[in-house]
Amino acid sequence: MSVAGNWNIRIATPIGDQKGVATIVPDGAGRFTGTISGDVGSMDIAGEAQGDHLTWTMKIAKPMPLDLECEADAQGDALTGALKAGFLGSFKLSGTRV
Repeated sequence: MSVAGNWNIRIATPIGDQKGVATIVPDGAGRFTGTISGDVGSMDIAGEAQGDHLTWTMKIAKPMPLDLECEADAQGDALTGALKAGFLGSFKLSGTRV
């Protein structure tokens, strides 16, 4: 099954779960574009899509400026992965297809 579509995502952080919706649009050539909107705002994203595996980076400003490294694997209608937030460490990322 393709990673394309809308996903309700949750990131388990020390300050509580951060929730949002990710829209993923693979280009068929190993890349994807999309958006993420949620608790800290909305932003465009782009990264690599190798089969059911996604990797991308993001910059956030709230609650503090951070560079985030993200990866996730889709299995059917479930998304699991991790988000690395610099000196804060890694946090579990999960999601379900909308």
